[in-house]
Amino acid sequence: MKISSWNVNSVRARLDNIKNYIEISEPDILFLQEIKTEEKNFPFDFFKDLKFECHVNGQKAYNGVSILSKKKLINIETNIVKDNLNQARYISSDIKFGKNLIKLVNVYVPNGNPINTLKYDYKLNWLSNFTKLIEKIKKNYEFLIIGGDFNIIPEDIDVHDPNRYKNDALFLPEVREYYKKFIQMGLIDIFREKHPNTIEYSFWDYFANSFKRNNGMRIDHFFITEAIRKKVKSISINKKPRSKIKPSDHTPIELIIT
Repeated sequence: MKISSWNVNSVRARLDNIKNYIEISEPDILFLQEIKTEEKNFPFDFFKDLKFECHVNGQKAYNGVSILSKKKLINIETNIVKDNLNQARYISSDIKFGKNLIKLVNVYVPNGNPINTLKYDYKLNWLSNFTKLIEKIKKNYEFLIIGGDFNIIPEDIDVHDPNRYKNDALFLPEVREYYKKFIQMGLIDIFREKHPNTIEYSFWDYFANSFKRNNGMRIDHFFITEAIRKKVKSISINKKPRSKIKPSDHTPIELIIT
């Protein structure tokens, strides 16, 4: 089963690119972040033609997440992270995979910039509440996969110029501490485990020829539980969609389990 995660930076603006990606890469499940649309305006028919069922937690013009699947999903949940702004940043489901029930969590963590503002405080509060929720979920699910745009740069290796981002909301120590908390609770950053010394990025800014110069960062992640680890066939970052016309500033990450 191939699970992809992609911050598409407006689903309706990227339909051609998403269709191209689906036809070439053939994911069974696709996590989308920053869809920037309410559920009533989501292109359900477009994805139905591509054989996907869609579950959406949307918001007008901002944020929003969805899970697209060629397989039956059950127990869809949204907005269960405590959030005083009620932003659409979380959706989860269960899926039967062989004899196992896997919890799938798709997340879009707040950016938090600029620091020293309410946006940064909101990010820290959101991460705190999200971490508490995952701790509860993990007690009930041996098989757990969390994917999405975490807006966290874990280590120096994950960004082209660490010094440039030392005061950025994606790289401050108290933000990176949440990445460490995920690891401490037994979750595995499967890309970094499989590629311990590889320098690859999942995001490149639109400015200053960042993609051509490979001035990027790795902020899109898959975390898995120990029970999933032995089922992982591969984990990779697919840079090709970032090179298309009118691309998202992110590119898909792809997890294959057997």
